[in-house]
Amino acid sequence: MVIHKKTKLTPIQRKQLADDYYKHHIRVCDLCRKYRITAPTVYKIIHRARNNDYSVHKSVNKRFQCLEYGLKRLAKVEKELEEKLKKQAKRYHKKYPGEMMHGDTKRLPLLEGESPKENHEYLFIAIDDYSRELYAAILPDKTQYSAEKFLKQVLAECPYTIEQYYTDNGLEYRGNPEHHAFAKLCQENRIEQRFTKVKCPKTNGKAERVIRTIMDMWHNKTRFKNRQHRKTELIRFVNYYNTVKPHKGIDGQTPMEK
Repeated sequence: MVIHKKTKLTPIQRKQLADDYYKHHIRVCDLCRKYRITAPTVYKIIHRARNNDYSVHKSVNKRFQCLEYGLKRLAKVEKELEEKLKKQAKRYHKKYPGEMMHGDTKRLPLLEGESPKENHEYLFIAIDDYSRELYAAILPDKTQYSAEKFLKQVLAECPYTIEQYYTDNGLEYRGNPEHHAFAKLCQENRIEQRFTKVKCPKTNGKAERVIRTIMDMWHNKTRFKNRQHRKTELIRFVNYYNTVKPHKGIDGQTPMEK
């Protein structure tokens, strides 16, 4: 017979315990200390000893069985979540330019020497999902009117029709077209607005990633003389990004080549 490795007593020890109880009249509390087991286990052993049963029985501990089931269920749920995350992590690509434009906003840090009381400027970006073509501008605030002004710039520069504009749920992007400047401009140009899930900006990953690239490759590596100089250098960087820099996501091509 195979005995579980965590079994406290062997059949021989169980017989000794029963003898101690029936023949030597040792109390249950003393048996607990002697054999280092709980009182319920002692009672089970002495009860089965009446039928000369000293074998090791399979555990019927319901709490243990629930735990065992729970762990198996947890493992199954974790596996399902991993598979779901893998599917979500797969990159998607639109089929043609303008099918979807990703937009986002970033508050820019103050320049060296500027007073903490100065108002921060904001970087607005838009990136085409298919070609990764980048549009960017620096505006004085993060309002619906600045978002409208930037979209007008994109529409003037963009050589293809924009069908969808995908952004987070910021107030500069979302509102009633009757009273919201940006939403109204989208409606006038037949641009469908789409938004990320609430409190889940990562679903707009292409815009998030390009902002990080801009800050790492341009803003953090350039010493700006003033705010106008920063705007001029942004135009140069966008030109470099679109015509010179190869992109892994589009097979090493530049957005212009794509």
